[in-house]
Amino acid sequence: MNPLIWLPLTPLLVALTLPLCSRWPNLREGITLLGGLGLFLLSLTQYLSAEIPSELILATPLPGYPLLFRPEPLGIAFSLLVSFLWPITSLYAVGYMRGHKEKNQTRFYVFFALSIAVTQAIALSGNMLTLFLFYELLTLMTYPLVTHSGSEEAKKAGRTYLGILMSTSIMFLLLATVWSAQLAGTLEFTPGGIFPDTLTSLTLNTLLLLFVFGTAKAALMPFHGWLPQAMVAPVPVSALLHAVAVVKAGVFTLLKVVIYLFGSDLVAGLSAAEFVAYLAGFTLVTASLIALRKDNIKARLAYSTIGQLSYIILGTMIATHSSVVGSSMHMVTHAFGKITLFFCAGAILLATHKTKVSELDGCGKQIPVTIGLFTLAALSTIGLPPFAGMWSKWWLLQGTVETEHYLLTAALLLSSILNLAYLMEIPLRAFLKPAQTATPVYQEAPLLNRTAATVTTALCIILFLLPEQLFQHFSMLGGG
Repeated sequence: MNPLIWLPLTPLLVALTLPLCSRWPNLREGITLLGGLGLFLLSLTQYLSAEIPSELILATPLPGYPLLFRPEPLGIAFSLLVSFLWPITSLYAVGYMRGHKEKNQTRFYVFFALSIAVTQAIALSGNMLTLFLFYELLTLMTYPLVTHSGSEEAKKAGRTYLGILMSTSIMFLLLATVWSAQLAGTLEFTPGGIFPDTLTSLTLNTLLLLFVFGTAKAALMPFHGWLPQAMVAPVPVSALLHAVAVVKAGVFTLLKVVIYLFGSDLVAGLSAAEFVAYLAGFTLVTASLIALRKDNIKARLAYSTIGQLSYIILGTMIATHSSVVGSSMHMVTHAFGKITLFFCAGAILLATHKTKVSELDGCGKQIPVTIGLFTLAALSTIGLPPFAGMWSKWWLLQGTVETEHYLLTAALLLSSILNLAYLMEIPLRAFLKPAQTATPVYQEAPLLNRTAATVTTALCIILFLLPEQLFQHFSMLGGG
C-alpha cells in the first residue's frame, strides 16, 4: 500500500474507533492522543525519507482528472504542521473539555479527527479537483464542532459558517476550477502554472478574483464574518479553526493557486493581484483596529486572525520570491503563536471564569504561567525577536519594498504596532494593574492545558533559531 494513504487514513481510523469507546473516556482520549502521536511520527518519518512516493491516484471520476495526492514543499510543510498540532491540541482538549464539563465529548473528538483527516488530504492534493472536494468536505466536518454547544447562538453561528463558506466556494471557487480546466485542459498543480500564453489579461484577472473570493476560509474582507461568529465554539475548536485546519486551508489554497496554477511571474503582472494585495492591506489594518476595541478575549483573537491571514494573502499576491517565502513561513509561525494565544485564553477561562480583557486586572500574580505564556506568544504574533513571527514578517516587508509598494509596507508596520497594542494590553493588565475588587483565589488551569501551551510557545522560539531551514524549504516552491 502506498504510504501516502496513511496520512489521512490514520485520523480517519481514529474517528471510526472512538464511538466504540464512548463509555470509557480514558480509552477514548488515549486513542486520540496515540493516533495523533502516530500520525506525527508517520508524517515526520515519511518526509525525512529520501523515498517519498511521487504520487497516489485515489480514483479517476472524470477522464484526465484524477483524485490525486502528490507531495510538494508547501504541502509537506502543511501536512507536518497539522500532524504536529493534532496531538498537542488533543492534549489541551482533554484538560479543557473535562475541566469545563462539556457535553458530547465523544462527538467532539470524532469530528476533530475527521477534520484532521480531511486537512491532510488537502495538504497532499495534487490537483485543484482534489483540493476543491476536500476543501468542501472540511467545511462539513467542522460544522458540528462550531455548533457543538447546541445553543441558539451556536446554531446561528453554524448557519453563518455554512452559508458564507459553502456559497462562496460553489459560486466562485467551483466556477474558477471548472473554467481553469476548460482553459488549460488540466487542473494538475504544476510549477510555473498551467495557463497558455494566449489568454487575455481580462480572463486571467477575472479568474484570479474568482479564486480569491471563492476561498472564504482565508477570511479576506468582506467574506470574513463567519470567523468571529464561530468563536461561540469551545476553545479547542477555536484553536482548530485558527491554527490547525480551517483558515490555514484557506491561505494554503491561495498559495497553491498562485504558485502552481498561475505561476508567480504571471500573478505579479496582474492588476487583480495588486487589487487583492491592497484589499489585504486594508483588511489587516481594519481587523487590527476592530480587535483593539473588542473586550471579549476570543473576539479580539478572532479579529487578530483575520488580520494575520491577510499578511499571507498580501505576500502571495505580490508574488516575489521574498513575499511568497514570507507568506509560506507565516502560515507556520502564525499557527504556533495563535494556537498558544487560544490555549491561554481557554486556560484563563478555566482558572478565573473570565472572558473579558477588562476583567483581568491583577490576575497575573495568581496565574503567572498562563499569562506568561500568553505574553511570549503575543510577542511572536507581533513579530518581535527572539520569536518566529519576526522572520516571516521580515520577508513579507522585504517583498513590499522590493516591489515599491510602500503603502503596503506602511500597512504591515501599522498593523504590527496595533498588534502590540491589542495583545500586550492583556498581560499588562494582568501583571501591572491592581484588581478592581477583592480578587478571589485563582489556581492555574489543569496541567494538560499548561503543557500544551508550553510546547507551542517553545516552538515559537525554536523556529526563530531555524530561519535558514524554513527559508530553504520554502525556497523550493515552484515559481513562475
